[in-house]
Amino acid sequence: MKAKYAKYPRYAISVVAMLLLMQGTTVMAQDDAATWDSLTEAQQEVLQPYADSWGTLSPERQARLTQGARRWSQMDAEDRAAAQDRFQSWRGLSDGQRSTIRDRYQQFQNLPARDQERIRENFQRFNRLSPDRRQQLRDRFHQMTPDQRQKVRDRLRQRQQQHRPRTSDRPPG
Repeated sequence: MKAKYAKYPRYAISVVAMLLLMQGTTVMAQDDAATWDSLTEAQQEVLQPYADSWGTLSPERQARLTQGARRWSQMDAEDRAAAQDRFQSWRGLSDGQRSTIRDRYQQFQNLPARDQERIRENFQRFNRLSPDRRQQLRDRFHQMTPDQRQKVRDRLRQRQQQHRPRTSDRPPG
């Protein structure tokens, strides 16, 4: 069971990254409601499972699917394989895990841009570590008590703020 949860953070991060990419491409669906025949051949191929029910889907869902099909058709084989792996991982999560990820994504979206950027930088820094070092950090974090985890988070935030130049320290623009 522990091995199953050791993978959870990686999947959660991948899903959040995928959702962030999707967020930037979502459009107002009222204007983008499309008939099946108005889709390109490539989009129809990707969206074939929805062909019979296309007209019953909400305009928002149609717009998201259409945009996703457009992105899919622009991916190379390697990117498609990675996307399929992430999707299968997502489908393998329990409803509770997916709900938690959605909640955390929403919390992230509600953060100020400065905090979002800090989180992205920390994520990139973590991913540059070797796989063994990342696993060591995960294991160590999971062995901590909630109080210890909070102290680590606070210490990291404090360290981040000390290294960030204050507005008054910046040279005039």
